[in-house]
Amino acid sequence: MSEMILTGTPITRVMSIHPHWVREQKTAHTIASRKEEFDRLVISSHCQLIESMAMPLRKISSKTLLGSGQCQTIADGIERNEITVVFIDHQLTPVQQRNLEKALNAKVVDRTGLILEIFASRAKTREGVLQVELASLNYQISRLVRSWTHLERQRGGFGFMGGPGERQIELDRRMIRNRIQSLEQDLAHVQKMRATQRQGRQRKGVPTVALVGYTNAGKSTLFNRLTNAEVFAADQLFATLDPTLRELPLGKHCSIMLSDTVGFVQDLPHELVNAFRATLEEVTEADLILHVRDISDPETDLQKRVVDQMLIELGLIGDSTPMVIEILNKVDAMPEIHSRILPTISGSRIACSALHGQGIEQLFTTLRDWAEAEMEMKPYALRLPISDGKTLAFCYANGRILEQQHDDGILQLMAMLPIKYARQLQSNHPEFFIADLPLIDGNGAGKA
Repeated sequence: MSEMILTGTPITRVMSIHPHWVREQKTAHTIASRKEEFDRLVISSHCQLIESMAMPLRKISSKTLLGSGQCQTIADGIERNEITVVFIDHQLTPVQQRNLEKALNAKVVDRTGLILEIFASRAKTREGVLQVELASLNYQISRLVRSWTHLERQRGGFGFMGGPGERQIELDRRMIRNRIQSLEQDLAHVQKMRATQRQGRQRKGVPTVALVGYTNAGKSTLFNRLTNAEVFAADQLFATLDPTLRELPLGKHCSIMLSDTVGFVQDLPHELVNAFRATLEEVTEADLILHVRDISDPETDLQKRVVDQMLIELGLIGDSTPMVIEILNKVDAMPEIHSRILPTISGSRIACSALHGQGIEQLFTTLRDWAEAEMEMKPYALRLPISDGKTLAFCYANGRILEQQHDDGILQLMAMLPIKYARQLQSNHPEFFIADLPLIDGNGAGKA
């Protein structure tokens, strides 16, 4: 199907099918919104969408997902409209996909396959291509069709040469696994490189702010508005795949690193989430998250829940969650929406229009005030075991050591640390973290 999508011309006549489980009792509006979103995904793949059908499911077939009558209805539509590809807005098992292709006599692609194809056609950087290829291979390895029975008995041999009776499908799986292993090694190198870059930014005292949100919420438009960058931004789903970072000056001796990331969507394939973990670490390691929402979308509350759930899957839950500010974008279409800035910043909401500039000055000011407070340095005293070189290295990397004394296996430090790193140190080592100069020993007992 890749050659179909990469042509860039809508020459392939396709049909989209939208199964929905009637027992979930979704509203007609929610079903219609999901249907519209999937159809936009289909159109984004440069296909000519001829017909779109909703299919209520009262019973799920393990063989074909759909009922026999529904399959016949689709088959009639395929013949009537000369359809060559059918997109199913549902995740199919390999057996279901194979049986549907036989029953419909057409290529069948499920939701996961469609999203993977869109990602594959839009990834530009080497990192993006590696991540998409890894996700695609993990998806394909369970869907190798047993069409090589004529090679059921192959050459004999020993070890890696293959043994008697080894079939072609097993060779295919072996080649895919080898390629997956190679890609994982390459992405591990990317992950290590990104970690090194983040450590460099931390040493320079530059906080990181990550833009997250549902696809097509306006993240890239906001990114361009704030940084004067020229990141590709369009009114289409998954316009941004490759991450971009830009330094954003906020005032005298104050700046942040702003990160634009891939958008989320309902039922985002786990293969993609796992493959893009190196990229999404820019979110998990961020000091502040800007959750960009399309406040004009009727399904904005559902989209918020999808993004919140994705952040939880990335491990951002409880105390490990950075502060989050909601950016209520496209407020030009909803003038009744207003900002709400809280003293603690986290949980604040800023109404703005990334396209027209409304509310951008307020966002800029909020970011500046947060960054100045975040990087404010104060003196702290610590009392830790002399063997704890990791904490000592942390203080050297993120602050300035003013005094250092050794006393019977105990290291007493006086250090200037940014408040945000002092909080991090206190979270990791509350037993010997001291705030505002009074010295406290390792068991928390105060000393003058």
